[in-house]
Amino acid sequence: MGSYKKNAFTYATIVAMGGFLFGLDAALISGTTKFISKEFALSSLELGTVVSAPAWGVLLALLFAGWVSNRFGRKRAIQIIAILYIVSAVSSAFAPSYIMLVIARFLGGLAFTSISLASMYIGEIAPQKYRGKLVSMIQINIVIGLSAAYFINYLIVDLVASGADWVSEWGLDTNTWRWMLGTEILPAVIWLGLLFLVPRSPSWLVFQNRIDEAKTTLRKLIPENEVEHHITDMQESLNKSSDDRSLRAQFKEIMGKPMRVTLIIALTIAIAQQATGINAILFYAQTVIEQLGIGSDASFLQAIWIGLTSVIFTVLGLLLVDKLGRRPLIIWGMVWIVASLGLCSYGFSQARYTVSQEAVVEMTEIPNSQRLNAIVGVEYKSDAEFKSALKDTLGEDDARDFSGLLIQKSASLNAMLIFFAILSFIAAFHFSVGPVMWVLFSEIFPISIRGIAIPAITLITSIVSMLVQQFFPWQLDKFGISTTLLVYAIIVGIGLIILFKYLVETKGLTIEEIQEKFQKK
Repeated sequence: MGSYKKNAFTYATIVAMGGFLFGLDAALISGTTKFISKEFALSSLELGTVVSAPAWGVLLALLFAGWVSNRFGRKRAIQIIAILYIVSAVSSAFAPSYIMLVIARFLGGLAFTSISLASMYIGEIAPQKYRGKLVSMIQINIVIGLSAAYFINYLIVDLVASGADWVSEWGLDTNTWRWMLGTEILPAVIWLGLLFLVPRSPSWLVFQNRIDEAKTTLRKLIPENEVEHHITDMQESLNKSSDDRSLRAQFKEIMGKPMRVTLIIALTIAIAQQATGINAILFYAQTVIEQLGIGSDASFLQAIWIGLTSVIFTVLGLLLVDKLGRRPLIIWGMVWIVASLGLCSYGFSQARYTVSQEAVVEMTEIPNSQRLNAIVGVEYKSDAEFKSALKDTLGEDDARDFSGLLIQKSASLNAMLIFFAILSFIAAFHFSVGPVMWVLFSEIFPISIRGIAIPAITLITSIVSMLVQQFFPWQLDKFGISTTLLVYAIIVGIGLIILFKYLVETKGLTIEEIQEKFQKK
């Protein structure tokens, strides 16, 4: 590997660590939901607010991300993001109340723009031959972060269960969720330090008319004999756009007729990616796995399989994105997602929930478990009906705190089929729309508007993500998991039809060639 290729891979790896922080932050919360709900006596909507607070934060951040990245540069914007991750992690670990925890996680959401800005930066420094692989490294880092979080959560819970003296001395037993959230601090500090090693984006330097600096950076990334040609291409791309580079002018260009197909593709995949419900599964992993009736403690161990599946299939997608192309991975991946969600929905729809007299006697952890005698022998056909009956019988607090145990003792369902379908869904997402969406975002927008367009489209993705995270616990209570997953499958199916019509292959093309292809379409 030549020195310029090595530099491109090194810079991309460092910037893509923002994905690791995102994945770590996203999945650590999944292990804390039971502890936080119990400590602060949260309702399902309040729990949804804690989990989705970062999504609210990213909505605000994305309104300014484009301006910040254009005004101060991609590098400076990403460094600010690293600082926000540190502040959020420290504040979350020491949050004294529910409100302060929501605020701390909201601050972390301001840093979630690390995904869109990292894809923008990497797309601008990557040689076109390696762009797909390098941008997909963001998704690799996300799933590694997810896997690390699931393992950390399991390790902490396992240590607490060991009853070792040092566990009590360090407060792991009484502050379990705080230790989980606090583990994010160290990697965030390391990332901030490494970011000082990466150069400014050459595309941004050209955008700022700092041509000599852009050439200096490009010499680190591509062969010397290609530098002048690359600079000329970027200048021509800028010259084709309006001389007015105000926010209004850039948004007008985004909405113009030449960008119509680009906008349809970007909006569709932005909505469909999060409408899969991926963040419902990842952010509430323990809650979802508890529905299989394996118990709360076992759910921490099984969640590790979700992380491992994510890593394996993201790597596989990364290896194939520049061989098979973007379109096949997205189209067939979405078919796979719809089938997996449909199988999950079917498996849960066949579940039945019945409390037996023997179970009532065994569940000594529940205070005055004899209260359950009122529903002994009654068969419930959905988890929503069963949970509603538990709330009426035990009260909301006990029904929430012991839901894992109650489902474990009462559920009759094909757990293996459903767990296989969940892993299949995770595999399909991380093989296709998970990483490939960011590859597309990095290459379908021209230089003149990408600083505004990518954050703007990511804003749409974040709104859908926020809605999924906010209302997933409420949906489980009101409609049940089977209906919720079926709705996700239907929305993804609609997106699949639209993308099948409009999405064209972008593999191996320059950003300028991609624009010409879209305009012909």
